[in-house]
Amino acid sequence: MNRSARAFWLRSPGHGELRDVTVPEPGADEVLVRALYSGVSRGTETLVFRGGVPESQQAVMRAPFQEGDFPGPVKYGYLSVGIVEQGPEELVGRTVFCLYPHQSRYAVPVSAVTPVPDHVPAERAVLAGTVETAVNALWDAAPLVGDRIAVVGGGMVGCSVAALLARFPGVRLQLVDADPERAKTAEALGIDFAAPEDALGDRDLVVHASATEQGLARSLELLAPEGTVLELSWYGDRRVSLPLGEAFHSRRLTVRSSQVGTVSPARRASRGYADRLALALDLLADPALDALITGECGFEELPEVMPRLASGEIPALCHRVKYA
Repeated sequence: MNRSARAFWLRSPGHGELRDVTVPEPGADEVLVRALYSGVSRGTETLVFRGGVPESQQAVMRAPFQEGDFPGPVKYGYLSVGIVEQGPEELVGRTVFCLYPHQSRYAVPVSAVTPVPDHVPAERAVLAGTVETAVNALWDAAPLVGDRIAVVGGGMVGCSVAALLARFPGVRLQLVDADPERAKTAEALGIDFAAPEDALGDRDLVVHASATEQGLARSLELLAPEGTVLELSWYGDRRVSLPLGEAFHSRRLTVRSSQVGTVSPARRASRGYADRLALALDLLADPALDALITGECGFEELPEVMPRLASGEIPALCHRVKYA
């Protein structure tokens, strides 16, 4: 069995390279996976690429199969879809999702891969990690039938949350973003769109995912009395200020964090990490979610493409990487 591979490494902030590696022989409880696709989550991964992970959060930010340390050299990533080439008979030949960095072939424990349902194409399955974040956010937020909701920030995470919220009965939903191009994504997902200055107020829930100070402040302004902002943004080493004077106390507003590293306490007794990921993959049966994949490159092109993604020269939600 061929166990040669290539992996994408961040050599130093802003500089990536491909390295030749030899994959260890899989053990009795492991699988050998040949990558078909991986995904670049423009928010988190480009923050890592720029060297923006604060020292206090470096342990928390480690990916499951990361090698090296921040700020670099480091092998980082967590959206990989591939074919099992070697392992238990029931998995050989199956398409699986794994929280693995950008690498053409790898060996991992059987427990680290989740079979992709037959009705979900491998090309779309790279979104599983982000849809899993959206699932956890909605477990945390627990929206109610008929709620008035805004999602502020039309990036990969925000659009994933909005796509799932669009399925809730009676929810009055609006996607809010300063980039008018996000209106096309909202239309593809069947969601109303507004610029920040035109967004509807009196919201019961605002999910904030713009990773900007202005977006968070606007989220508070959009709330109804006793409403909640669910904060999904990751700011890295940036400090943000928030207007907690004015009407924040008199209107009894709430700002609550959500992070995919921990399963929502409300679901922890009955659902674990594997259940959450399996649910995310099943939800990817919806072809409308293809709107979240906004570009593709070959794996060999990744060292040249990543700086352009990080700078915004290539605008992207999820950028898909295809392996030969």
